[in-house]
Amino acid sequence: MAEEELPAVLILDIGGTHGVLEDLAALLKKHFHVITMKEFLGNKEEMRKKIQSVFVFECRPTIDRELLESLPNLKVIGNSGVGVDHLDLKMISSFGVKVTNTPHAVADPTADIGMALMLASARRLVEGNVLNFLGPSYFFGIPRFCYDKDDLSESIFGMILYGKIFRGLNFQRDLLLCLTFLGQQ
Repeated sequence: MAEEELPAVLILDIGGTHGVLEDLAALLKKHFHVITMKEFLGNKEEMRKKIQSVFVFECRPTIDRELLESLPNLKVIGNSGVGVDHLDLKMISSFGVKVTNTPHAVADPTADIGMALMLASARRLVEGNVLNFLGPSYFFGIPRFCYDKDDLSESIFGMILYGKIFRGLNFQRDLLLCLTFLGQQ
């Protein structure tokens, strides 16, 4: 398909501080004619009828009434994140535009990070990492907190599990891991 035949998607920018990541932009270009906000504002009359979708990356571009009124053929707003709190869904739907998001995209990685942070805090990895970079000349010997406990078998760990992240945990693996650290087999 030629680029002109592809449906047009509006994004804030490619790269930079607030733009779509370059790898993601390359993926978008395979399926859409990508129009940046700068291109759109520079030639609004020509571009406004071509744009059928807006890709929101890190809450940008801002979707407001003025933008929606300027895009008569807009059909869908694709949000790259889980939440849609930054979008006025009632106003958007009043224009007949659908909103999509990725509700479960980060549930498993978030659960994994929760487990990793719990273990890192129990073993005081942050302090150990700082000592590693300070070098042996900073401390004489090993600081006491590094050898307070030999193992975690008498330690109590806890996590507050809620919502989609809770359902994202692989319980057979993660619960077994927690129970092992509690000293129960």
